[in-house]
Amino acid sequence: MKITIIGGGGRVGSCAAFALQCGGLVSELQLLDANKDMAEGEALDLLHGSAFAGDQRIYAGDYSRAADSDMFLITAGLRRKPDESRLDLINRNVALFVQILESIRSAGFRKEAHVFVVSNPVDILTHLAGQRLGLPWQQVYGLGTMLDTSRFSSFIADELKLAPTQVKALILGEHGDSMVPIWSSATVNGLPLTGLPDCNAGFQNAVFERTKGSGAEVIKKKGGAGWAVALAIRDVIHAVLLNKKALLPVSALVQRTYDINDICLSVPSIVGRKGIERQVEIKLWPKEQMALQQSARALKDTFAKVKA
Repeated sequence: MKITIIGGGGRVGSCAAFALQCGGLVSELQLLDANKDMAEGEALDLLHGSAFAGDQRIYAGDYSRAADSDMFLITAGLRRKPDESRLDLINRNVALFVQILESIRSAGFRKEAHVFVVSNPVDILTHLAGQRLGLPWQQVYGLGTMLDTSRFSSFIADELKLAPTQVKALILGEHGDSMVPIWSSATVNGLPLTGLPDCNAGFQNAVFERTKGSGAEVIKKKGGAGWAVALAIRDVIHAVLLNKKALLPVSALVQRTYDINDICLSVPSIVGRKGIERQVEIKLWPKEQMALQQSARALKDTFAKVKA
């Protein structure tokens, strides 16, 4: 699989490239960035470690060399400010994103190519990518709440002194202010988390609020997320590459799941070689389903204001 990382000279793009290099499954990585020197520097740094990591081709390039890519991973964007919601980024990021999409169209792309959006606000930009590129909706998806889900599960494990890899707890909906914690299906090694005495309502509220604020916290302390988001990106790409049929909370155009339609947000989705194989309507608590529908309405209201 050949992946072109648009924004490969930035923090998220370069961290993603490193995670994919260490994963050893992607055969070719092209780094593309408006700052050509940064893309070339990151590609060179990764190349220096290739003898210890894997046998991938790694290089900096341009849109013309991206035309035969199996996947366009878009991480380019303006950074969120500490006190700014992801949706506040729309008017600052849409123009840049549309330019990227036009560059992809002008240079050409394979009809089987996937477009994987990480740039924020990811749900809005994923919707735009689907509209502008004309690819089947299954091949255009965003990172959605994958990072939120990882943060959520990791915080639960940290607070309850559990093994992080045994905690499975989803965040669905918008990657942003209206995200929805799914406690109804949260488990530790297959057992319900809500059955633990310490996992009471107060704990649930506290850990979810910590999850919601963690993006702004990491921006304030180190300038932006990098390593955790790179691992989330790697997991989605490996699910595609290995045709895993993995159930993941990625963002894509919702097709009547939970009575939601015609907006991109995260619902339980089976991810494989064709992209989004299908969206799965697993039973939620009534309050969770209502919150998910409210998240969809909030995103639709925002998308209606987008000038693109």
